[in-house]
Amino acid sequence: MTSLVAVVGGFAGGVFVRSLTEGNAAAVFFVLAAGIFGAFYFFKRHPQHQKSFGAGQVFYTLAIAVCLSASLGATRSALSESPLPEHFIAELGERVQYGAVVVADPDVRDSTQRVQVEVTDGGATTRMLAVAPRHPSVAAGDRVFVSGTLSLPEAFADDNGRIFRYDKYLERDGVRFMLDFAYFRVEDAPAAPVPLEIRILTGFARAKHAFTDGVDAALPEPYSSLGSGIVIGGKSGLGSDLKDAFTRSGLVHIVVLSGHNVMIVASWAIAIFIALFAWVERTFKRRVSKYMSISLGALALILFVGIAGLSATAIRAALMALIALYARATGRSYAAGRALLVVILLMLIYNPLYLVFDPGFGLSVVATAGLIWLAPIIETWLIRIKSELIRSVTATALAAQIAVLPLLLYQTGNLSLVAIPANVLAALVVPFAMAFAYLAGFGGMLFATVAPLLTLTLGIPAYLAASALIYLAEASAALPFSSVILPAFPFALVVLAYAALIYFTAAWSKRLSTTPQLRFAKKAST
Repeated sequence: MTSLVAVVGGFAGGVFVRSLTEGNAAAVFFVLAAGIFGAFYFFKRHPQHQKSFGAGQVFYTLAIAVCLSASLGATRSALSESPLPEHFIAELGERVQYGAVVVADPDVRDSTQRVQVEVTDGGATTRMLAVAPRHPSVAAGDRVFVSGTLSLPEAFADDNGRIFRYDKYLERDGVRFMLDFAYFRVEDAPAAPVPLEIRILTGFARAKHAFTDGVDAALPEPYSSLGSGIVIGGKSGLGSDLKDAFTRSGLVHIVVLSGHNVMIVASWAIAIFIALFAWVERTFKRRVSKYMSISLGALALILFVGIAGLSATAIRAALMALIALYARATGRSYAAGRALLVVILLMLIYNPLYLVFDPGFGLSVVATAGLIWLAPIIETWLIRIKSELIRSVTATALAAQIAVLPLLLYQTGNLSLVAIPANVLAALVVPFAMAFAYLAGFGGMLFATVAPLLTLTLGIPAYLAASALIYLAEASAALPFSSVILPAFPFALVVLAYAALIYFTAAWSKRLSTTPQLRFAKKAST
């Protein structure tokens, strides 16, 4: 485990340093540092130093591993950069028109839609983000003519002085240009076949919109938007006031595709397959491996994530949720921790921009780590709570909130003083809200045209659950001093906060493993 931490930590550190600097100096520096530690390693191996070399050998070995991994991370980050196509640079600031393919499900806002398109023109191919009115609507896989003012995305500062690298945020998805004041015209007869991956995305997008249309048929706004957001993510339709209430109360994560929501879906899928296989064993007297239910549950989760958008955010949430679910189901935090580190490494190798320029990536990592290592500790503190459900839900909500707090404050500055109690209460409602939203969505898909009254009836439970969440968000946000905006502070404070949290978690984990009463409590909690 220590070696894996050194490799992943070093690689992430190299990516981090290279993301904030230019050129190849970072990779060279880390190679030189590895050489220095290597020289000390071989010098200390001299016979006259052998007696005192035991602990030093481990230190120098790990230091070499960290530095070499950091050099590889910095190199991978440098290789991920590519120059902007000269053909499109020459047209910056001009009103242009291109033939394009819609490559992702549009992000529909209150008055606009943001659409990723892939443009091939003049022998060059690139991706652009077109900001256009909501009508005419387009879908993933459409071949379109798009016109707009070509520009480059730029970083911007929020009201509190925090800089958001919007250009890098878009680049992580391959988007290099913006089309402002855009307008679409869909081709009636596509001139060329759509690539297979776009056709897959189109199928998933159609399934997603069929479901959201079903929810819309069963529920009025904003309850339908909240129901869809809880299940597959999205805040459009909530309105600015309600979105602000969810943000101030610390509950905004329940209306995006978070790892917690995905974990609930994974839990349901695995539980369904376990029950199905138990029935098969009783009926046909044939034993089915428990890993089959986990595998099929994971497959169902992949299909769910595909319908939700198959974006990097959704995939990341699914991977993190599966790891956290594995840890909670088996109590094997050690194995789940290694899996988390491997996923982090693979995702950074795939796209180094995730680390610094994707806010959701860091929040997913620390939230999952909190569920793996911190939740069992908190659950032992709550052992007096007799209800296993309430104890587990409370520990999970507390662990996730504590784990994300330092990074969330650094990114947004929004300190919600009601977030912990609001999230504990919401965690008791969200699973039911998701289940009822599924019922409303599928009911709307099946019966909206043939039995409208039945559709509305099936939507009543989802309406009540959504009403409870809206009331919780608005009531929490309305409390005096419900949230405070902190000024920007250096990232070093985030590092110190997580160092203290890691030290605390390690100390308590050691205490749990050595104290019989606490060890029993931990076993009972898992």
